[in-house]
Amino acid sequence: MTQKKVAIIGAGPSGLAQLRAFQSAAAKGEPIPEIVCFEKQDNWGGLWNYTWRTGLDENGEPVHCSMYRYLWSNGPKEGLEFADYSFEEHFGKQIASYPPRAVLFDYIEGRVNKAGVRDMIRFSTVVRWISYDTGTEKFTVTVHDHSKDTVYSEDFDNVIVASGHFSVPNVPHYPGFESFNGRLLHAHDFRDAREFTDKDILVMGSSYSAEDIGSQCWKYGAKTVTSCYRSAPMGFDWPSNWEEKPALERVDGNTAYFKDGTSKDVDAIILCTGYKHSFNFLPDDLRLKTANRLAAADLYKGVVWVHNPKLFYLGMQDQWFTFNMFDAQAWWVRDAIMGKLAIPEDKAELLADVAEREAREETSDDTKYAIKYQGDYIQELVAETDYPSFDVGGACEAFYQWKKHKAKDIMAFRNNSYRSVITGTMAPVHHTPWKDALDDSMEAYLQNEAETTPAE
Repeated sequence: MTQKKVAIIGAGPSGLAQLRAFQSAAAKGEPIPEIVCFEKQDNWGGLWNYTWRTGLDENGEPVHCSMYRYLWSNGPKEGLEFADYSFEEHFGKQIASYPPRAVLFDYIEGRVNKAGVRDMIRFSTVVRWISYDTGTEKFTVTVHDHSKDTVYSEDFDNVIVASGHFSVPNVPHYPGFESFNGRLLHAHDFRDAREFTDKDILVMGSSYSAEDIGSQCWKYGAKTVTSCYRSAPMGFDWPSNWEEKPALERVDGNTAYFKDGTSKDVDAIILCTGYKHSFNFLPDDLRLKTANRLAAADLYKGVVWVHNPKLFYLGMQDQWFTFNMFDAQAWWVRDAIMGKLAIPEDKAELLADVAEREAREETSDDTKYAIKYQGDYIQELVAETDYPSFDVGGACEAFYQWKKHKAKDIMAFRNNSYRSVITGTMAPVHHTPWKDALDDSMEAYLQNEAETTPAE
């Protein structure tokens, strides 16, 4: 029997999880397919691979990164910890619960360095097009290798799309944007909160990016922060110089006018209006089209493309869990490709699985329900593979506490600590309260990390 050949699109957290899954099987002596991972950036990490660039990268490709300086995790690390590679293993000690981007990138990189999977990745290589031949039952992947400036095609038995869905911005238009006299940008292009020191800013949106970018600007000295919402306010107890307004209606010069009849003069407008699932390298019959929801459309078990089960998608759900969910998916996809898990041949059965997941998600719009829903999903996948079992319920509990801490003090929730569900160790209190920790480097974060754990 000839060896299968598998393409992975993207070397961010999802793609790296998939590489680690195959490497894990190989380490146990199992024969694995030939693996080729295509990554358009010159390094791994996906969104966590920070660049100062916006718009186009050094190769003229759309910039993938939506990260910014001073970004800290907006959820507890105890909810995303790898079951096979703890923070304590990586750093040699337990660290505080809300690391900045550089710390998390180092953690992600540590596991794949240990696994030795870098040789499976072709960097600076952009996927241009993927087609499927029903006769040969092969995918043809056409790529542009920027390091050699060559375009070539290669055939694969399976394709795993792990390119993420937080890099192609959703950019609405409002009357007056063309003549706005200040800075107008999408969150995707936001890089440094210090740009807005002493400025009056308008943050459009009421989800996590609006909350976090507004908070970063407040932390680094914005004069005022105004956020506006279409459906419901974020509703936190904001600082005195932050106010929430209903939907923006128009802009005239530097003045923003809102649905409630009020107005505000602003120096900058930051569009925290979300991202699109975009796969411009796929034809219609292979391309996922879904809203950002927990039960992504047309994906059996959340990963198998129902219209061609030789194609897989990782990490396409709305996310409470991240790294460990990608792991659960990657291990499941690995075993499906290697024939250890059977995918039903009846398309109706695949579609029924999707419909059941969608219906169960729609049962409740309660946050706690959503967190448990995704926790149950992870447990379902983990139970079917050899991914190390871990206390998913404990991770859910960390998320429940996180939501309470945010409601109590939105500008201090990152000062709290949680217990690792992998090692059982309580995280220490960080040496500096978040609002005063102005240096987001790994060196500053880990320096003089508290040795004592908080009182239980």
